[in-house]
Amino acid sequence: MAAEGVPAAREALLRRMYQVFSTDERDAFVPHCLAPDVDWPNVLDGVRLHGREAVQAYWARQFAAGHPLVRLDGVRLDEDGEAVVATVGLGMRDAQGDHWGDTVEHVYRFGEDGLVTRMDVRATAA
Repeated sequence: MAAEGVPAAREALLRRMYQVFSTDERDAFVPHCLAPDVDWPNVLDGVRLHGREAVQAYWARQFAAGHPLVRLDGVRLDEDGEAVVATVGLGMRDAQGDHWGDTVEHVYRFGEDGLVTRMDVRATAA
């Protein structure tokens, strides 16, 4: 089901990103989704990361600590009509299975080449 107003190519890219995040395909897909100078949040340390390699290192650190999961629940255009908001369930996989917790919004901005140039995380309304 297409999200109203979201360009099809952007929606398809985000859906693929969330499909591969928790798999071994993650690193190979990075050049196909993130701009070389992407600006990305490091939620663990409260800082911003710059560049694909920094994002990949951050993800590697997350997977070394556990097995994070993300579930894309929907996409929509942000109020500015430019950014795409992904509503995302966050979870963790362990020996007992998958455990889901918070839902957040990931806000994506794209370059002219269609790659993600910036991502922000914001809490969802209660």
